[in-house]
Amino acid sequence: MRELFDEVAGQSPLDPQEAVRRATRAPQRKRFYTSAGIAEADGGFSITLDGRPIKTPSGKVVIAPRKEIADAIAAEWAAQGETIDPLTMPLTRFANSVVEAVVDRADVVADDAAKYLGTDLLFYRAGHPEALVAKEAAHWDPIVFWAAESLGAHFMLSEGILHVQQPESAIAAARKAFPNDPWSIAALHVVTTLTGSALLALALAHEVQGPDAIWAAAHVDEDWNIEKWGIDEEVAARRAAREVDFRAAARILQALKA
Repeated sequence: MRELFDEVAGQSPLDPQEAVRRATRAPQRKRFYTSAGIAEADGGFSITLDGRPIKTPSGKVVIAPRKEIADAIAAEWAAQGETIDPLTMPLTRFANSVVEAVVDRADVVADDAAKYLGTDLLFYRAGHPEALVAKEAAHWDPIVFWAAESLGAHFMLSEGILHVQQPESAIAAARKAFPNDPWSIAALHVVTTLTGSALLALALAHEVQGPDAIWAAAHVDEDWNIEKWGIDEEVAARRAAREVDFRAAARILQALKA
């Protein structure tokens, strides 16, 4: 079971897509358990297979902080057929990453996500055409204004891709709004890396906007190009895979806010 869980979960919380790539390369294994469930444990709830708690590759028991999260992870295991498909288990991959690599270094993971505040997607705007400029403003301005008004983080916007040095005070103010617990930090990091925006991740974590709006905001330019030139199937497949991890992270943040 240890080898299987390693394949399902991947190794790094900093790159959810690497976990997907590893899972894709790994051969699928036969289901070796009858039932999946949860059990109360110190600090939350463990996920069990035939009554035995699942563990990370290093032997740590996976403890979810909320029953809702544990139930969702157990449901992924229960939904498997004769063979186990890691691509259908984003919450399991996420949980393993948190327990293995975030619990004892949440500050490091948070600092890594905070680096995006210097070059956030929302700061760099198109100069034309007017319709795209308007779309970016409609999706991005509310988040930028929220950061300024609610967090005291006043960032500078730029037209084009020329780098703009952001005020340290704005970065520090936004960084203070990051959550403290490892599960939320890990989810924030996943959303940041998948969207290219720490501000979008913060807006999701603070429930300023919901997952649908945040995901749409992250793909304004891409959707604009699709409207003009049509969809590329390979690009669409990669986006769909990223969205699976995005939705899992959003679900974690929502459960922890409840």
